[in-house]
Amino acid sequence: MRKIIFMLAVLIANFTIEAQVKTPAPSPKSTINQTVGLTDVTVEYSRPSAKGRPVFGDLVPFGKLWRTGANQNSMVTFSEDVVIKGATLKKGKYAIFTTPKADMWEIIFYTDTENWGTPEKWDENKVAYKTNVDPITLGNNVETFTIAINNLTNDSATLDISWEKTMASIKFEVPTQKAALASINKVLAGPTASDYFSSAQYFYQSEGDLNKALEYVNKAISMAKADNVPFWHLRLKSLIQAKLGNKAGAIETARLSLAGAEKENNGDYVKMNNDSIKEWSKK
Repeated sequence: MRKIIFMLAVLIANFTIEAQVKTPAPSPKSTINQTVGLTDVTVEYSRPSAKGRPVFGDLVPFGKLWRTGANQNSMVTFSEDVVIKGATLKKGKYAIFTTPKADMWEIIFYTDTENWGTPEKWDENKVAYKTNVDPITLGNNVETFTIAINNLTNDSATLDISWEKTMASIKFEVPTQKAALASINKVLAGPTASDYFSSAQYFYQSEGDLNKALEYVNKAISMAKADNVPFWHLRLKSLIQAKLGNKAGAIETARLSLAGAEKENNGDYVKMNNDSIKEWSKK
């Protein structure tokens, strides 16, 4: 009897799960991913529709803080610092809150993004940046609430908030030139110690050209200060030397790696070096 009841319970549970009704969301969620110059910008928001209702001054009251959309607060993420009206907004994720008025909108970037609607308790310390913009009257009607990133250049774009016949637009500048110059300078400066180490590691692990591996690891070591060579670089060099048949050189290098590992209290490398020295010292 218990077995029958259990099976019935399982069947009812499965039917309940499979029978869940799926319907369109009244305010569908939307995500925008846009690269501006070299800065990645993501906007996440929900899109209510007017459906014949007057919006600003009615559905969205004038002078009242608004989630800028529906459901969870709208959010924007910048991968780099951006500049708005001469002020720097640090890279990160922000809730977008607005206070619409007939002749002016206040736009707020808020650090707490975990809100369903507007915060229960407003905290001015979480306001990363706020500014006022003049609303723009549109010639066409926007039925569904829209946030877009428009007017793209290498150095700037606008975050445009549109609904009904009103748009609030805020321009932000991105550090394209700074990022591009940093990338150019890095590449033109040549490979780093990490690049040489990774190359040496690849040749060693893939059973490739060991002489080339030794050349690259030596270049990585030469780029460090004499008294601060990474012990893992020395460890790799000792392994390459041993595989090339130079056990005396491998032992000498392993002892240097051992000293560095002991200084940094890295037990794993201490053990590996001690084990290798013991193995390579056998006649």
